[in-house]
Amino acid sequence: MAWWMWLIVGLGLLAGELVTPGGFFVIFFAVSALIVMVLSLLGVGGPVWVQGLTFVALAVVLLLLFRRRLLARFRPSDDLGKSLADVVGGVAMPVDDIPAGSVGKAEYRGSSWSVRNVGDKPVAKGQRCRVQKVEGLMLFVTAE
Repeated sequence: MAWWMWLIVGLGLLAGELVTPGGFFVIFFAVSALIVMVLSLLGVGGPVWVQGLTFVALAVVLLLLFRRRLLARFRPSDDLGKSLADVVGGVAMPVDDIPAGSVGKAEYRGSSWSVRNVGDKPVAKGQRCRVQKVEGLMLFVTAE
């Protein structure tokens, strides 16, 4: 097969990888097609059946060798969930008075957060309050 056909196949597979959800399967076939294109361009690709066999074998080897590493590098980690779980039980400092059941602002670990006072008592400015739970970007606190 002509080298330019492998180029079309490789670029088409790369485009396919971009439009499919991230499983990182198609990219290895795309890279394999581009490698076979280079071999064909250099004149060492051999007949079409050898090129096809090289394409499939190379794709499978690349998939087995590199997919797990690629997934580990680009998949979101669970560190965010762990760090949010660490927030519960922490101490925040309100920057203004927050009546019971109301929303206000507080400093937690150097950042300003929206907080909701879920306790029965108001939280005064500068009074320590304990984080009970986290929902999105809102901390739910009670007076200490």
